[in-house]
Amino acid sequence: MASPKYIFVVGGVMSGIGKGVATSSIGRILKSKGFTVTAIKIDPYINVDAGTMNPTEHGEVFVLEDGYETDQDMGNYERFLDVTLPSINYMTTGRVYQEVIRRERNLEYGGKNVEVVPDIPLEVLRRISEAQKRESAEITLIEVGGTIGEYQNIIFLEAARMLKQKYPRDVAVVMLSYVPIPGNIGEMKTKPTQYAARSLNGVGLQADVILARATVPLDAKRKEKIAIFCNILPERVISAPDVSSIYEVPLNYEKDGMGDILCDVLGLDRRPTDLSAWEHFVEKSHNGGETLPIAVVGKYFESGEFVLADSYISVLESLKHAAYANDVKLKISYLDSEVYEKDPSKLEDLAQYRGILVPGGFGTRGVEGIIAAIRFARERKIPYFGLCYGMQLAVIEHARNCAGLAGANTVEISKDAPHPVIDVLPDQVERLTKQDYGGTMRLGKYGCVLTEGTVAHAAYGIEKISERHRHRYEVNPEYIARLEQSGLVFSGKSPSGVLMEIAELPTSVHPFFLGTQFHPEFQSRPLSPHPLFVAFIKAVAQHHV
Repeated sequence: MASPKYIFVVGGVMSGIGKGVATSSIGRILKSKGFTVTAIKIDPYINVDAGTMNPTEHGEVFVLEDGYETDQDMGNYERFLDVTLPSINYMTTGRVYQEVIRRERNLEYGGKNVEVVPDIPLEVLRRISEAQKRESAEITLIEVGGTIGEYQNIIFLEAARMLKQKYPRDVAVVMLSYVPIPGNIGEMKTKPTQYAARSLNGVGLQADVILARATVPLDAKRKEKIAIFCNILPERVISAPDVSSIYEVPLNYEKDGMGDILCDVLGLDRRPTDLSAWEHFVEKSHNGGETLPIAVVGKYFESGEFVLADSYISVLESLKHAAYANDVKLKISYLDSEVYEKDPSKLEDLAQYRGILVPGGFGTRGVEGIIAAIRFARERKIPYFGLCYGMQLAVIEHARNCAGLAGANTVEISKDAPHPVIDVLPDQVERLTKQDYGGTMRLGKYGCVLTEGTVAHAAYGIEKISERHRHRYEVNPEYIARLEQSGLVFSGKSPSGVLMEIAELPTSVHPFFLGTQFHPEFQSRPLSPHPLFVAFIKAVAQHHV
């Protein structure tokens, strides 16, 4: 194998313009050329992982197969590259410093002074090298979080500079920069990108490729202007206009020859690009038939719909994957469950939707509103899909209204509930008592055995599956028999038979009512949608208001 290649993706001008999608799209293009590609995300947070970050501020916590809690961009990488990434591919400032301090305490530095530079960047490079070797990757993509010029990410840019200095032909730098069109001027302005390029030069790096994000495609004049003042070839300024779907981005980049440009920068032989399967997927996303209204009833709404989309991004993308597979389109409405607590008459508004989904979550706020929405879906025979907390609350609703267990609840909300049908894992009690919440959950991939003749078994088509988890509480074993007697079917269980993984109602009493303790959205891919999401959308398509 030739020497491994590295591509650092950095952001200029402003944050939130899509570095994660850009990195994923570059990876998809290079993979379509036959290269072995892996992707790394660097987050400039002191948090050791993303598990303790507020989803309304930081977005979804994406759980890797090995249980590591990461940034939502890791989900983009997995979806676009169709890979399963390990925890070494995600690092935060906190994780890097934690490891350096651990090594210093263990005398692994041999008594020498340990300093921010070079020891912190060297640890960053060690982790990058380990990730590359783990996957035997020919090309490793590294997304550096934040924006050029911020204090928080300077150590990561220094790591890139050090690697570039050591292996100048093996490292490329791609800068994603925003090119605004001020409304009162009406002209595309390149000056912010010029300043971003100079800020990058100030830390010892030169952009090899500039992705110019804008509301419209760049014209030749702007490309030439950016090239002159940012010191790159005009053909290496890639137009990155707004698109209707993130899945169009690789195709847009490739129109400007992104794959061959990066091969030239890295000294790789140009290879043909085969994005045919991806093009077919994008075409289906535009040509779907009927548009189905679906309600996502959740609780992370404090900052508006934009943040909500980030909070549940894997769920929303999984819905899209399944819709395209069913040749339909979706109109997704984000509904705040607290509305139903304040005004129960608003529940009637749910009758207009063809399907209702409740995603995961934590805490007490808005929970009674979600339970009311679940009851509405059950009684009105509207297809229902509950994920993690969405399953637990469905069990609570069934316990209260079908099993006669008045006051049934989860101990997460009410420790003194007369019927704690959702309870804490026994081996977590001590940690929770000490308020040691970090790392107390069941995280990552676990096996599950399905029961034949159930909705879940029909969807998967196999008996044994494995899915990713992120939760602290389980269905209380003491109530399982009572719940089953009242009509609830636990169609998926842990191999030991102790943990209830899937709860559903038979199709004889409901067209589709199913909840999972795990998070199936973490394993859905554009070219291979998750079977439970596909089954849900199929039921939604067959349901008529």
